[in-house]
Amino acid sequence: MKFLKKLLPLKAVPTKQDEAKAFYKELEVDVMARTLWGEARSEGVKGLEAVAAVILNRVKVARKFSGYWWGNDIIQVCQKPYQFSCWNKSDPQYSRLLALTEEDKYFVTCKRIARRAVEGQVEDVTQGATHYHADYVSPAWADPRKNTVTIGRHIFYKLVEV
Repeated sequence: MKFLKKLLPLKAVPTKQDEAKAFYKELEVDVMARTLWGEARSEGVKGLEAVAAVILNRVKVARKFSGYWWGNDIIQVCQKPYQFSCWNKSDPQYSRLLALTEEDKYFVTCKRIARRAVEGQVEDVTQGATHYHADYVSPAWADPRKNTVTIGRHIFYKLVEV
C-alpha cells in the first residue's frame, strides 16, 4: 500500500489566496460577459470577440504604462464611467444588464466568450484596437487614420499603442 501512495499524485490544497484569485477571475468573466451582452449581443461571435479584445487591449495598455485612466484590470476597464455605455446608470439596458441570468441565451454565449478571453484563448481580430463605436455615430475622438477594422456595425480604432 505504501508503494501505491508514492505513485499517486498528491492533490494540492488550495490556499486562501488561490480561492481569492479564482473568485476574482469569475467576477472578471461575469463583468466582461455583461459588457459583451450590453455592447454587442447582436453582433455575432466575431463581434463579441472583438469587443472582448478591446477590453483586453485596454488592460494591456494599463499594464504597459503601470496604470491608465480607464482602469487597470478587466472590471475597472468595463465599468469606467462613460466608456462602455451599457454600464451607465442612465442607459436603458443597465437594469436588464444587472438582472441577466443563464436563462438568456445571448448571456450564455457572452459568458463562454468572456471565459475564453480571460484565459487568453480569443484571437484579437481588431489588430490591437483600444476603441470602437457603432457605425451610426461619429464621435469626436474617431480618427479614420487609426481605423483598424469594421466588424458588423462596429468600427474599431487603435488610438493607444499596446
